[in-house]
Amino acid sequence: MSLPPAEKALSKACKTMSQLVKDQEPWPGAAEGRARDPYESLFRAIVYQQLSGKAAATILSRTVALFPEHAFPAPAAVLAADPQILRGAGLSRQKQAALKDLADKRLSGVVPADEAIADLPDEEIIARLTAVRGVGRWTVQMYLMFTLGRPDVWPHDDLGVRNGVARVYGETLTPKLLLAFGERFAPHRSAAAWHFWRAADTKTVS
Repeated sequence: MSLPPAEKALSKACKTMSQLVKDQEPWPGAAEGRARDPYESLFRAIVYQQLSGKAAATILSRTVALFPEHAFPAPAAVLAADPQILRGAGLSRQKQAALKDLADKRLSGVVPADEAIADLPDEEIIARLTAVRGVGRWTVQMYLMFTLGRPDVWPHDDLGVRNGVARVYGETLTPKLLLAFGERFAPHRSAAAWHFWRAADTKTVS
């Protein structure tokens, strides 16, 4: 079976990487059906922080139901929402503050609309979206990789990537060294990260 373009390019990096990509499923890129709008994606991410998937899904469903006039809670409506009502849906004070900050930054243009974000480079998207309270670089990198399908994102602070590199290459690298290590996989670092995540959960490549 022919390798996808990203895996074909990665297989040329070294013999070890070539074996790794042949043994695993290819990087899936953007998930079909996932909302590309950064406001909606970050809204969901904030609700899901530090919760199990089932609990977060329940809270998100209750929160969305508070705003029946919209398919998804509109920024202005979120800003105007009574804190006690939001609390009743299961949103902590901290998450309410983050969601209201997200709504405010969407209205001010810091968080761009779906149609505008496609034209922005990765680092500008990261700078804009991490300006939102409670949103870190890793969260935005996951959005870039699996929602927008950006091909060259390298989450060098991610423990899973670090563990995957250690299992495949036998080296435990600091985030700084991992950042430099990832250069060899450009411009397909998203796919490389995917394969190291998979390697972290499987046996070491021989």
